[in-house]
Amino acid sequence: MKTIRDFDLKDKKVIIRVDFNVPIKDGIIKDDNRIKESLETINYAINHDAKVILLSHLGRIKEESDLAKNSLLPVSIRLSELLKKKVIFINKTRGSELEKSINNMQNGDVLLMENTRYEDLDGKKESSNDLELGKYWASLGDIFINDAFGTSHRAHASNVGIASILPSGIGFLIEKELNNMLPVIENPHHPFTVIMGGSKVSDKIGVIDNLINKCDYLLIGGGMAYTFLKAKGEEIGKSLFEEEYLDYCKKLLNKTDKIILPVDHVVSKDLESTECTVKEAIASDDIALDIGPKTIKLFEKYVHESKTIVWNGPVGMFENPLYQNGTKSICAMFNKNQTVIIGGGDSASAVINLGYKDNVTHISTGGGASLELLEGKELPGIKVIGEL
Repeated sequence: MKTIRDFDLKDKKVIIRVDFNVPIKDGIIKDDNRIKESLETINYAINHDAKVILLSHLGRIKEESDLAKNSLLPVSIRLSELLKKKVIFINKTRGSELEKSINNMQNGDVLLMENTRYEDLDGKKESSNDLELGKYWASLGDIFINDAFGTSHRAHASNVGIASILPSGIGFLIEKELNNMLPVIENPHHPFTVIMGGSKVSDKIGVIDNLINKCDYLLIGGGMAYTFLKAKGEEIGKSLFEEEYLDYCKKLLNKTDKIILPVDHVVSKDLESTECTVKEAIASDDIALDIGPKTIKLFEKYVHESKTIVWNGPVGMFENPLYQNGTKSICAMFNKNQTVIIGGGDSASAVINLGYKDNVTHISTGGGASLELLEGKELPGIKVIGEL
């Protein structure tokens, strides 16, 4: 598969699809990690005398009121600071102003156009990979580089659409994602342990089905653990579970002894309560919101003997300090002799925000994309480039 290194970028208009889908509140960026992750590819293009045209989405655009709160203007300001150079921001996704600005660019210039999903307001042209829109965006450049791993599981006009027309390659971020994740999925060093959390079994079935035969242990926490525990016939009180997936969990538990479930729990009477208790047996009016100390000790045994670990999903409601001890304890279990892959989303946020980024080998920037990769699926935004 071609990368940005395989192209002569000098004097070329290089369209780079980046992932600047960052949390913004009242015009302030709350987490700029995705912007920072894009810098290596952008700087490479700048240093090789390209005219750099950046495309990204931000949030979802369903109605007119979504436009202002999802503008990329704050991102352009932060990117200018990180690059230490002015970023030209055009608050349009097409038209003469955008075309004129691109045609006036000098080598080394960087231009960021407005949120690609502004085009979703009229018939979801971006998200449905509208052919005319893909052709239009492709007409603005000479070379296309996809470096937005987080959207590579979607066939959009701004990735698959453009890549189907222009000479294309991947950037350093996608290259890093593939180089770190694919060997672990395809040929892990054993013992290989998968840690799964999050709220729903239904979100993780594809990953479980793909990895259960490859891993040695599957440690399950978070809300999804209680569907498994109920399938075993245990009392789970008012804890979250998915009734329609009880049969799936029961069959899986009967099929394999690799699954390790919580043996104690941090429970509360309701989500608003500031009081919680550790229990081995959940009462009928309890809600389980984190794994308990005995479970942490049990999970630690399997983690410490593992050479490869993939973790997707926190094991408790970690955004509340009362219920983050399980997730925080798992973060602290890893060591430098292990290959530890964090599969994006909330587990990535937890590792970074709790201060354990240096404990792991790789943190994926794409929640949905990393999940589909862990499921063994091909990602259309990358597949199209491999086929060129």
